[in-house]
Amino acid sequence: MVVSRRGFLELGALAPVSISLTEFRLKGDAAEPSSFPAQEPELVKEVVTVAHGNLARVKELVTAHPALARASWDWGYGDWETPIDAASHVGNRAIAEFLIANGARPTVFTAVMMGQLALVKGFVEASPGVQRMRGPHGLTFAAHARAGGAGAADVLKYLESLGDADPHYPDLPLTDDEQVAMPGDYGFGPDATDRLTVAKGARGFTIQRPGGSPRNLFHQGGLAFIPAGAEAVRVRFERASGAATALIVEDGPLRVRATRA
Repeated sequence: MVVSRRGFLELGALAPVSISLTEFRLKGDAAEPSSFPAQEPELVKEVVTVAHGNLARVKELVTAHPALARASWDWGYGDWETPIDAASHVGNRAIAEFLIANGARPTVFTAVMMGQLALVKGFVEASPGVQRMRGPHGLTFAAHARAGGAGAADVLKYLESLGDADPHYPDLPLTDDEQVAMPGDYGFGPDATDRLTVAKGARGFTIQRPGGSPRNLFHQGGLAFIPAGAEAVRVRFERASGAATALIVEDGPLRVRATRA
């Protein structure tokens, strides 16, 4: 039977046709990722990582996947970062400008790094106290201005005049016994990745899940810590006979207890 174009359209209106992505895909196209329609997590993590300093790779990724210019990655405990956040806190103006030209959403931290004094002043005047807000990883307004170098010198001078644009996390001293008691592996499930490793490095203690990034810990007292960039989270250690026997991660209603291996 031969069906005219008009007849085909009329039939289509009466009987919806189901076409799979595989059937619809043009020959030679790559298979859809398992995360479809969301962006691939590996690409999101990579673009945020390279946006700290690899302009060539940022261009490759964003040219191939334009939406990555606005992607966001959680480094752990809610420490979210976008590519332009990364470029802003390391002072990479070239990457920031490329991302903005390709749809990234600049933030007030971007304006600080790029030395946009009028914009920063207007933001602070419109929202008094906002200069005390921290960006990704807990980095301050003043830290972003310092990253901006000479181009942000006037912004840094203005922020310093406010007196409170560079707050630091409290990080109370630990006794020698406490420092020895904490490092180790703590498990919270049956899988190999269901563990948290606490280690001491040159910049203090960190906590890390396998496959994740180490997060700096800041002591708030009583062996309770906050991870960098996640002030609402608490990591608490339990001790018995001197050694830490467990740690508890508290994030709102979420409470995870991990026992020492």
